[in-house]
Amino acid sequence: MVEIPPVVAGLRAAFDSGITRPLAWRREQLRALRRMLVECAPEFDLALNEDLGKPPAEARLAETGFLVGEIDHTLRHLKRWLAPRRAGVPLILQPASARVMLEPLGVVLVIAPWNYPLQLALAPLIGALAAGNAAVIKPSELALSTSVLLAKVLPQYLDTRAVAVIEGAVEETTALLEQRFDHIFYTGNGRVGRVVMAAAAKNLTPVTLELGGKSPVWIDDSVDIEAAARRIAWAKFMNCGQTCVAPDYVLATSAVAEKLSPALAHAIVELYGADPWSSHDYGRIINARHFQRLATLLDEGRVVAGGQTDATQRYVAPTVLDYVAPDAFVMRDEIFGPILPIVRVAGLDAAIAHIRKGDKPLALYAFTNDADARERIEQETSSGAICFNTAIVHLGAPDLPFGGVGESGMGAYHGRSSVEIFSHLKPVLSKPLWPDTLRMIMPPYGKSAERVIRWMMGR
Repeated sequence: MVEIPPVVAGLRAAFDSGITRPLAWRREQLRALRRMLVECAPEFDLALNEDLGKPPAEARLAETGFLVGEIDHTLRHLKRWLAPRRAGVPLILQPASARVMLEPLGVVLVIAPWNYPLQLALAPLIGALAAGNAAVIKPSELALSTSVLLAKVLPQYLDTRAVAVIEGAVEETTALLEQRFDHIFYTGNGRVGRVVMAAAAKNLTPVTLELGGKSPVWIDDSVDIEAAARRIAWAKFMNCGQTCVAPDYVLATSAVAEKLSPALAHAIVELYGADPWSSHDYGRIINARHFQRLATLLDEGRVVAGGQTDATQRYVAPTVLDYVAPDAFVMRDEIFGPILPIVRVAGLDAAIAHIRKGDKPLALYAFTNDADARERIEQETSSGAICFNTAIVHLGAPDLPFGGVGESGMGAYHGRSSVEIFSHLKPVLSKPLWPDTLRMIMPPYGKSAERVIRWMMGR
């Protein structure tokens, strides 16, 4: 096991020396990270395939290509994002000027999950570097090939005085959490999120928790069911359903469900062929434990598509379950796999009531062209994000902050939000000593001071 305290101490010394603060250094690191993603893309394709059976096209779309786009967006706008912002000063404090500047936090820890092991390790790092911080990256040990490759190549491109990769499992993560960091960024489940938050509390370290939850889909008969089914199926079964913002279940009336079930079955064939097991575009479950967990969920409801499994290949077919009871076992926790239940409800009122009854989800998807329905869903539900007539693609808009609410997380990142979450927004106020207008509100308090104070209070 790597001696973690000296690593963190070295990063802090580097940060304290000021090497990470210049804009030129930040840009240099981002450009180097981009070069790594482009030059090592074939190696990452192979590692991601070994870990998750991820097809190369999907790896480029959701991992390396996604990150390159995030870097390019950040490089285009970073100087403007970092510029101090003027702030107003009330009349009572005049003459004076005020601004808000972004100050790097220091040394940050990024704990990444296994489902998008490259994207979710490096997307926070982009923000941390852009904000001028030093960083420790802790990849997931479950995506071992990606972890090993990341630990090998990242030091070849980035400034090792300010960026370190620590591999390992629970022991290493626990040791990292015992150190003092200036921010901890964790992506994963709520159980571990609570452990991270408790550890961070010992040093009053701020945290960003990107968790998950049961992201629902509402669909009504105002949309093209076939087109909607194709988008729902693609969003659900990408990465074998192992996506934090994947549609978790569908809410629909019986009339809509009767049309949607066969449409989803048809969409699966369109995407992966009649035998997804042999498709080069369909992945695998991360490990045997998660395979067994998912296999126990297949008996709930009526299987209208899929249902096949192969333990030796960690294969679970893209599966649609209809007539699933709202309180079924498959509806209790986030599925995080290629199983899509359809819950039949009486209408939008019942759908909204069901969503509100559970934890606030990371995302909510509504396939409807009904303006009143859209308005009600926006106003009467709470979620990390809402997408209308599409799913998961909001992650690809870097100007949209990405994050959860309640049980689905706290804090948001991507684009400018990434820079700000790894910065302290420091207020700076400057006031000349003359004229000494503050003297009017200093003791001894006479009638003049009382008049000024009453004026301040609007009396």
